[in-house]
Amino acid sequence: MPRQLRLHVPGGLYHVTLRGNHRQPIFFTDADRDLLDDLVADAIEQVAARVHAYCWMTNHLHMLVQISDAPLGRLILRIASQYARAVQARLETTGHLFERRYHAVLVDADAYLLTLVRYIHLNPVRAGLVTSPAAYTWSSHCVYLGDQERRWVTTDFTLRMLAVQPDNAVARYRDLMESQEPCHWGAGNLTPHKDQPQVLGDDKFVAKARNAIYQVHSRQNLEELIRECSVRFQLTPDILASPSRARSLAAARAWIGHEAIAGRVASISEVARRLGRSEGAIRHLMSRHPNPPTDK
Repeated sequence: MPRQLRLHVPGGLYHVTLRGNHRQPIFFTDADRDLLDDLVADAIEQVAARVHAYCWMTNHLHMLVQISDAPLGRLILRIASQYARAVQARLETTGHLFERRYHAVLVDADAYLLTLVRYIHLNPVRAGLVTSPAAYTWSSHCVYLGDQERRWVTTDFTLRMLAVQPDNAVARYRDLMESQEPCHWGAGNLTPHKDQPQVLGDDKFVAKARNAIYQVHSRQNLEELIRECSVRFQLTPDILASPSRARSLAAARAWIGHEAIAGRVASISEVARRLGRSEGAIRHLMSRHPNPPTDK
């Protein structure tokens, strides 16, 4: 089955997960996590987004992101590509640092924001890395407590859901984090909608979101899609459109075809002309390289 398209709701809140390729580590030194901090801070300013919570684990990362008009994919692609280039240049390695597709779930903030903040901050505890979230340096938990400063993290919105007075809000946040209520993705309050796995919310929220949703790729043109492919597959646009039939190009060209059709960006014939291929050749590549489904 073709994967589902990204859902873009201006002003929407998303739980984002991005994993290392084959679940391999993405951080190798403490400075790597500091670098990611800086890149996220710069990127969210550029696209007017907000980060309400984050956690940098060893082989993946979590963010609770609120976007504006710019699609979420633009933000994540910017962060991932810049970080991967910096790390790979230092380690002198090649290949993909991240999985090619991040996981994003649109969230009903009124109902699930507090649960998700707790879930994200408890990741290191569930993984057995620490016994308390306060002992883990690379998350926004201590920012909520006021023990660390990350100006790019928005805590006010979440804390105001707990109490109006800041001191009371922090105290209630502590109580929230110390609760013994189970906190596992796919169980209890963290179960995505049965018919819309890209959404954490009830039928009413899904219906409301549909009025604002448009598919991200519907506003993307073919040239932008090719540029995105270049970053994802670490190839240049010129090589993608070259006469070469190298195996490394086949999956990338097929990806462009799948994304162009799924997002109504361009027809197969238009993709074929842009890549200097026949329509039959592109269809053949697409059949040999089906796009993977969205991660659950």
